[in-house]
Amino acid sequence: MASPQLAWDPGSLTESPNPATAEIDRLSTLELVKRINAEDRRVPEAVAAQAEPIAQAIDAIAERMRYGGRLIYIGAGTSGRLGVLDAAECPPTFGTSPTQVVALIAGGEKALTQAVEGAEDDTEGAARALESLHLQAQDSVVGIAASGRTPYVLGGIRAARSMGALTIGLACNSPSPLTEQVDIAIAPLVGPEVILGSTRMKAGTAQKLVLNTISTGVMIRLGKTYGNLMVDLQASNAKLKRRAERMVALACNLDPTTAAQLLQTCDGEVKTAILVALMGCSAQEARQHLQQAQGKIRQVLDSALAQQR
Repeated sequence: MASPQLAWDPGSLTESPNPATAEIDRLSTLELVKRINAEDRRVPEAVAAQAEPIAQAIDAIAERMRYGGRLIYIGAGTSGRLGVLDAAECPPTFGTSPTQVVALIAGGEKALTQAVEGAEDDTEGAARALESLHLQAQDSVVGIAASGRTPYVLGGIRAARSMGALTIGLACNSPSPLTEQVDIAIAPLVGPEVILGSTRMKAGTAQKLVLNTISTGVMIRLGKTYGNLMVDLQASNAKLKRRAERMVALACNLDPTTAAQLLQTCDGEVKTAILVALMGCSAQEARQHLQQAQGKIRQVLDSALAQQR
């Protein structure tokens, strides 16, 4: 039998057949699981290879956010949903405003739970959405597309560039139209998928890891953590209230009861409570120190220590 003609771009890793799984349907279930896991192990290495551009993106985004800029994700399908997930987690984890980290997905909210046919091919969809957000030059726009070819994302990136915003591309193909059009290109090359073209698998995992790193790194640079403690979290439920108390207890070596009492006297503000405990100042003085240090506990403490020398 003659070989079938290639119906995909032979230069596209995400659309190439994977020889390691060509007969995966013949394997036992245990062998199948092990084969998928073997492919998944390629993902962290691919992400690690992109450490430099990821770090560049973090620094560039953080610098813009210090002056009021926003972090905006745009994507379609799995890529878009991953952007929405990352944006949604920032307010409870880091105390950001819902308007600081924003995600746009082709097809809108409906696309979060079901496929919206044709939405990813709308070259003007993201541009219209960015216009409705009143995109500014100090904003950072991250286009997420496993193939690096999604029209919705490419249109959004073109619009962002025209406004002077920072543009970052996250794709699992390189070169690609996306990585060639952005200021910073991040391209973890995870190779062909276990199931041809099913980029919710390795490509999606790689995108999730990169987005985790970007948003977490940006928030660390903005002083949203003290060490590895999330000191800007919003204690909006019982679990997060207990977590806030634990942050204060760990940072200040306090017992849980004392930490809870201190947090209560500081209106639930974790950073304020930590500085009150460590510096012996009033809550108001702690707030003033934080304002002068752009919210960075470490900077406040280092400055106080330098003055004592």
